[in-house]
Parts: sequence; C-alpha cells; structure tokens
Amino acid sequence: MSADVQAPAPRRRTRIQREKRDLILEAALEVFSAHGFRGATIDQIAEAAGMSKPNLLYYFRRKEDIHETLMQRLLDTWLAPLRELDDVGDPLTELRSYIHRKLEMARDFPRESRLFANEILQGAPRIMPLLEGELKTLVDDKAAVIDGWMRAGKIARTDPRHLIFSIWATTQHYADFDVQVRAVLGPGRGDEHRFEDAARFLENLFMDGLRPRAR
Repeated sequence: MSADVQAPAPRRRTRIQREKRDLILEAALEVFSAHGFRGATIDQIAEAAGMSKPNLLYYFRRKEDIHETLMQRLLDTWLAPLRELDDVGDPLTELRSYIHRKLEMARDFPRESRLFANEILQGAPRIMPLLEGELKTLVDDKAAVIDGWMRAGKIARTDPRHLIFSIWATTQHYADFDVQVRAVLGPGRGDEHRFEDAARFLENLFMDGLRPRAR
C-alpha cells in the first residue's frame, strides 16, 4: 500500500450492534460466573442471551473473545477504586474510602467477583498478561503512594502490597463466599445490613492498625 494511501478507519458500531454485544456479555457473565470458562459453552451463552448461535457468532467469533472482553471490562471496573486512591489526600480517609468502595463492589458485582476468582483459581491462563502488566503497574504505583505516607509518619509502617492484598481478601470474601456469610450470620444478621456491619468492622480493623504509633 502506498504511504500516501491511508487504511480505512474501522466502522463505528451502530446502536443496535452495541446493544447486542452488551446483551451477549451480560449473558456470558451469568454463564461464566456459574460454570467457569471451561464449563461454559457458546450454546449456553446464546440461550441465555435469547439469540441463535449463528447470530451470536456474528458479534464474537469464539468463546475466548467473549471471555477476554469480559475480563478486560471487569479489571477496568475492579481497579477503579484503587486508581482513585489520592496521594494528596489524608491517608486514613483515603484508605477508609477504598475499603468502603471495595465492599460496595462486593455487594453490587458478585458475579464479576466470582468470574475473576474462577480465572485466578485456574492459574489465570487467559489474563496473565493483564495481571503482570496493567494490574502490577497500578499496584506498584499505589504501593509507592502508601509507602510515602509511611515514610512521612502519617500511617504505621507495614508492607504496602500486603496491605492492598489484605483489603482485597477481606472485602471480596463477602462476594465470593456470600452464601457462607449469610448462613453463618443467620436470619437476624444475614440481610443487606451485613455489608454495613462488615464496613464498620473492617474500618476499625484497618484504621486501628494503621494509625501512627507514638514513639
């Protein structure tokens, strides 16, 4: 192709095409979160989306393409609260807000959390580049922010990355093990207020541990 001839720009999807893709991705989220990548099939996704298999394959050629799109969207959503951690804000306020946001996501996006957990339990064969790239870069950046707060004496000294891991583990537990949480708490405490109770507990747990110690 001549250097003076530019390749045609990709066509923008129509509104109907965008709606169809979103419908497929919503159905795929339900199927993948219930059956995992290996157990899910194109036929199951098509049935859940209420469309024929050939129609679905017009929008996504392979199951892998659907899963990859879902995982990229999921990581964008999942990492948004960490991106908002502000290095110029008050450390305890910033970390308290992060804990609350993560619990809200556990409450509002349980299927997405299960989908991510399933992928990780399988060794992350389809998202390892995202984990080693985008995710690691973001965690490294925010760990540096937290380390700066520690060096300035604003919060107690600890390992910044393990602090982030601990927040992930304690908040996402309420999504991935929700059935267990509700069963153990029982009818009196296993309703929607369980997230408010969890927020108060985790806030006390982390904030008490992070307040600077008097020398």
